Amino acid sequence: MQWSVRINEGYDRLVNPLKRAVYLCELHGEPIKADTNTVMPPAFLMQQIEWREALNEAKTLQQLEEIALETQSVRRGQLSKIEQAIDINHDFKTASQEVRSLMFIERFATEVDARIDQVQA
Repeated sequence: MQWSVRINEGYDRLVNPLKRAVYLCELHGEPIKADTNTVMPPAFLMQQIEWREALNEAKTLQQLEEIALETQSVRRGQLSKIEQAIDINHDFKTASQEVRSLMFIERFATEVDARIDQVQA
């Protein structure tokens, strides 16, 4: 039973790009420390504030879907930055910073999806 749990955890880590990036960074000595290291570039923080304001002001499904599309686009770009840092530059310090940013984006995307579900209900 223990082996099947470990196999499932490993599979989940491999198929989820965020979990895979976290694992690779930690494997190469760059722990993410998302709970204690929340330093982000000012431009990223401003974007987060703007997104939160837009989410709070959004009243229609169309407005929420536009926020979701923008979030998905930024998420893809963030994954691309992580891929380049890990696969091309082997820069796990930069990758760990980008992973922390992606974690913020993922959390926000979850909130947007929840709001979309509320509006559709």
